[in-house]
Amino acid sequence: MRASPMHATTRLRRRRLLRCAAFALCTVFSTGAVAQVRLPGVPLGLPALPSAARDLQSLQTLTQDGLTEARAELVRRLLREHPRELDRDRAGNPVLRSRLLALAPTPAALAALAARGFEVVRDEPGDQLGVRVVTLRVPERLSTRAALDEARKLDPEGLYEFDHVYLGSGVASAGAAPPAPPEPVPPGTATVRVGLVDTGLESTHPAFASAAVHPWGCDGASVAASHGTAVASLLVEHGARDLYAADVYCGRPTGGAVDAIVSALEWLARQHVAVVNLSLVGPANGILERVVAALVARGHLLVAAVGNDGPASPPLYPAAYPGVVGVTGVDARRHVLVEAVQGLQVTFAAAGANITAAGLHGARVEVRGTSFAAPAVAARLAALLSSPDPQAAQSAIVALAAGAIDLGRPGRDTIYGFGLVVDPGSGDSKK
Repeated sequence: MRASPMHATTRLRRRRLLRCAAFALCTVFSTGAVAQVRLPGVPLGLPALPSAARDLQSLQTLTQDGLTEARAELVRRLLREHPRELDRDRAGNPVLRSRLLALAPTPAALAALAARGFEVVRDEPGDQLGVRVVTLRVPERLSTRAALDEARKLDPEGLYEFDHVYLGSGVASAGAAPPAPPEPVPPGTATVRVGLVDTGLESTHPAFASAAVHPWGCDGASVAASHGTAVASLLVEHGARDLYAADVYCGRPTGGAVDAIVSALEWLARQHVAVVNLSLVGPANGILERVVAALVARGHLLVAAVGNDGPASPPLYPAAYPGVVGVTGVDARRHVLVEAVQGLQVTFAAAGANITAAGLHGARVEVRGTSFAAPAVAARLAALLSSPDPQAAQSAIVALAAGAIDLGRPGRDTIYGFGLVVDPGSGDSKK
């Protein structure tokens, strides 16, 4: 029996909404409002979102099932657009095709792998963190999943992983407001240093007039994109004056892969940057977990968005790794964002809606998502922790928690963590 025209129209509208939300989940990781993931040498061909209003409203109107389907639709689209560069793991998460990562494989293990057709693409010594990561090219006879099984069988004592691709956690509108003049730096103010692992940023934007930007990645090329520009501008607005900005996307669909994130974190450790903002999310990855653990053990604070896959979503990473400061977002009424992930990984809350940030070409845009809540927490912690130190890092978290506005149930909870972080002198109170 054929569906009625009304039912068919309803289904069509629902499909369109899901597609819109799928793009909105990771929209601002490119030079325009398009989905964020990219691969080397391949132009990003994902379409722009249909309108600024629908961009910001779609996440608010979707149920948990809708948020889950929106993420799945995004991944399906990425795989359709870039089948030669992207693959998926057994859970459906995007990974780099024909690439694996190995943690400090022994010479015997590498010899066994070479005999089976695996090739070393890159050997990251990890001198600063003591975590050596080797990138392997998979033999043509094997799929990525089959290759991982074979590598683990050849070296059962080793640690082998997919090279997962991590996505963003926010959405931006079209130009929402004129550029805000940068805040003058008061004389004698201590320089607040913050690391950023994200897309490239438009360093010539007026929002960065009061900050020094130290770029890394893309072989020295500047590849400005919306997401990194917005996140970096919020770091500056919350007090950061020295930005160490690592671009792990470089305008390529392979951007955001674990091997690039690992290299960026190693660089930030060499620069002795104590606090690092990561507004990106993905699945658990054993290689990334080891690198994160090494940074935490050295006294770095990693501040990560918890993600926008909904309150019933499983934990997303790196926010859910031990020792990472997970940040959720709230709206103007101090209600948690309906799309925000919840759980034990939530450490703090910050404004994640009804805020504006820097956009491309000198613009100002309205943004929403946990991606844009994390910078408020990262900048505040950076003001409390000038250099990596395990004891001082924990003291900084305790101090920030003591000044947070308790929301939800008394004490730390799985929705707001220790509570809402606000800037000193903002006019907000703990009541």
